[in-house]
Amino acid sequence: MDDLCFPERLNASCRKPEIHQHKAVFVYLLFFISVLTVVLNLLVIISVSHFRKLHTPTNLLLLSLAVSDFLLGLVTPLELHRQIGCWFLGDSLCSLHGYVSSIIFGASIGNMILISVDRYVAICDPLHYPTRVTVRRVKICVCVCWTCSVVYNALILKDFLTKSGQYTSCYGQCVAILDYISGIFDAVFSSIAPITVIIILYMRVFVTAVSQARAMRSHVAAVTLQHSGTVKTKKSELKAARTLGVVVLVFLMCFCPYFCLSFVQNIPGGGLPATFAFFLLYISPCLNPVIYALFYPWFRKAIRLIFSLQILQPGSSETNML
Repeated sequence: MDDLCFPERLNASCRKPEIHQHKAVFVYLLFFISVLTVVLNLLVIISVSHFRKLHTPTNLLLLSLAVSDFLLGLVTPLELHRQIGCWFLGDSLCSLHGYVSSIIFGASIGNMILISVDRYVAICDPLHYPTRVTVRRVKICVCVCWTCSVVYNALILKDFLTKSGQYTSCYGQCVAILDYISGIFDAVFSSIAPITVIIILYMRVFVTAVSQARAMRSHVAAVTLQHSGTVKTKKSELKAARTLGVVVLVFLMCFCPYFCLSFVQNIPGGGLPATFAFFLLYISPCLNPVIYALFYPWFRKAIRLIFSLQILQPGSSETNML
């Protein structure tokens, strides 16, 4: 009786999963990481939202990514509860949790595509970047990204949302299973195609950035005073491309193992490889603010102003952060 999720439903209750030592360590570690994810991404959200000098197209994309990472940190404890324990919150909350988590992941992938496009235009077509990539257009693209994620996941999870509990074999379980056609479509549309687009765009960015860096080094002695501003702009764009390239690379390294493994086995209840892949998937949102802190002086300055409460002073939003 003690090993049942719902002892009062003897014949219909799921059995409590065995929590091995590696899973117990994983649970405590990931819970701590989820708290850290919420705090760090909240700092990014406050920084970009508060300081007007940071309202650039690229930073607005980072803001959207930070929002999705922040929300992912909030839902991680529930996902832990779903993956390795009994689900005690009912079928309706099971459906809602699955839908919200899918929206967040969809928006994260969409944000990564937008970031890759932003760097592609900035590096490969720098002359037209200021006119093609504006704050207004980026806001529209971000809204479209989130809207598409909401609509797409509502369509792909329609049966899961409207017929909650139909995929559970016993009480205490929370699962969503797509039919074969929907599963293939979702795999292509939500993982294979976006990853392919991101890799192709950043390969082009990398090749162009390397050639530009070489050209700048070879001509640096011949640069005149009137062109120094252009050179600084190019250096700034190349640095941004490098930083965001690290963000994209970390995302792909954390994202791919889980989805590759999901093609060959059922992740929930899997062994150590599945646990490690799940861990990588949910640690990625925590790493992005760390990358910003390492590469962006404005983020380190913003953190100091936030913790010293100087952002509460009148006019602090006009502080020069760049």
